[in-house]
Amino acid sequence: MKLSFHHIGVACHDLDSESVKLEPLGYHSEGEDFADPLQRVAGRFLVGGGPRLELLRPTSDASPLASWLKGGVKLYHLAYETESLGEAIQHLQGQRAKVVVPPVCAVAFAGRRIAFMLLSNMLLTELIETA
Repeated sequence: MKLSFHHIGVACHDLDSESVKLEPLGYHSEGEDFADPLQRVAGRFLVGGGPRLELLRPTSDASPLASWLKGGVKLYHLAYETESLGEAIQHLQGQRAKVVVPPVCAVAFAGRRIAFMLLSNMLLTELIETA
C-alpha cells in the first residue's frame, strides 16, 4: 500500500486573515475556496514556501473543527493520497488506528472519497482516494 503526502490541515477562524499571515512565507491560493456542507467546513488550499496547506474554518458551531479551535489546536491533520482507500484504512487499523470519519465524498476533492483516521499516537490523518 502506497501513501503520498498531500497537505497539512490548518484550523482557523477566518480564511482571508490566515492567508495574509502566511503570505510572508511565500504562500498563495492554489484554487477556488470551497464549502463542504457535510463536513460543515469552508476551506482554501495554499501553496508556496513549503508543503501544501489546507486552511479550514468551521461553518457552524456543530462543525467538528469548532472543538479543535476551542482547544487551541491550529495544526489539525496530515493528509495522504492513496489508490485504495479501503486498503489504506485496513492497513492503518492493523497499526491500531481508529476510523473517526468513515469514507465520504468530499467537495474539496471533486467528490473523491476521504476518511479520517486517528493514529495510535493521537495524530489525525486524512486519507484521500486518488480516483
